[in-house]
Amino acid sequence: MTTPTTRTSRFDRGRWAEAGAETVRPGVHRIPLPLPDDGLRAVNVYALEGLADGLVLIDGGWSIPESRTALEEALAGIGHDLGEISHILVTHIHRDHYTQAVTLRRLLGSRVYLGSGERRGLELLGSLRTTQPAGSLETLTRAGAGELAERVAAMDHGDFDPRVWEAPDRWLEAEELRFGDARLQVIPTPGHTRGHVVYLDRARGLLFSGDHVLPHITPSIGFELGPAELPLGDYLDSLRMLTTLTDARLLPAHGPVSDSVHSRVGELLAHHDDRLAQTRAVLADRTLDAHDVAGELGWTRRKVPFTDLDAFNQMLAVNETAAHLDVLAARGHARRTRSADGVDRYTASPRTAAG
Repeated sequence: MTTPTTRTSRFDRGRWAEAGAETVRPGVHRIPLPLPDDGLRAVNVYALEGLADGLVLIDGGWSIPESRTALEEALAGIGHDLGEISHILVTHIHRDHYTQAVTLRRLLGSRVYLGSGERRGLELLGSLRTTQPAGSLETLTRAGAGELAERVAAMDHGDFDPRVWEAPDRWLEAEELRFGDARLQVIPTPGHTRGHVVYLDRARGLLFSGDHVLPHITPSIGFELGPAELPLGDYLDSLRMLTTLTDARLLPAHGPVSDSVHSRVGELLAHHDDRLAQTRAVLADRTLDAHDVAGELGWTRRKVPFTDLDAFNQMLAVNETAAHLDVLAARGHARRTRSADGVDRYTASPRTAAG
């Protein structure tokens, strides 16, 4: 599924996170930046040459010293320095994508761009002034996992630094950005977050996919403040929309570059179809909340039992299960009722029970 570039070994699974710049196309370089104590290991930012008066970055990384050092060293390896970064196009609001962009703007005067759908999330961050995953905690309560919500809330989520959550210079819609003779199409892809966008370089056949399409894992759904009404439904619609575009190479935020967006999108759609079927099967003829259902499903490729996950990953598992149950309800395959305690419970619809 992957295509070799200048250093084939870097595409071995797990080796994509090694430090340094890797040329994807002439003038396009993938730079993995570290994510300490994070299972994702690194986030890819992409440095684009020759598009403006300086360098254009796709995503900015997490605002921590080791990330800035890695970026500086990688740019030096391709003959550039931090001061040449003129524009930073961010795919979504999560800290490993957005916060270093804001820091670099303060240091260098770079312009930061972000999808307009992230405006609400950024405003909530400013008012709540917390790094806790407040939207996910609300979902846990609705899912019957109040005790788990308390454990996650008590975890150390880091200090809130308002300086790295300032508004972008420009809010993006579905539009075309021009840098000299080059053009990048901004495509809204809600699901992972409401305002997630991807950037399509039609001329070079490249899609900078952020967390929307990842080569080895499926992104969490609706992981933000203020949960969306049907985030998985939005995500699946966004995936299908990509299949209506000409296929392109996949340049993801986590993992190696691969040669076909359409191929990976097909795998992700099939995965969610399977997961919806598994979720329906757990319901059977019972009425359960999302926490109950998550406890009976396997997790990760290795089908790890729910009880073997740590609290944070249990939160992600319950939230994902709630998202699948809500899609089943929206499609008429399950019935959702909210009890007096504020917990949503689901029952398989007669149509589902009949197969």
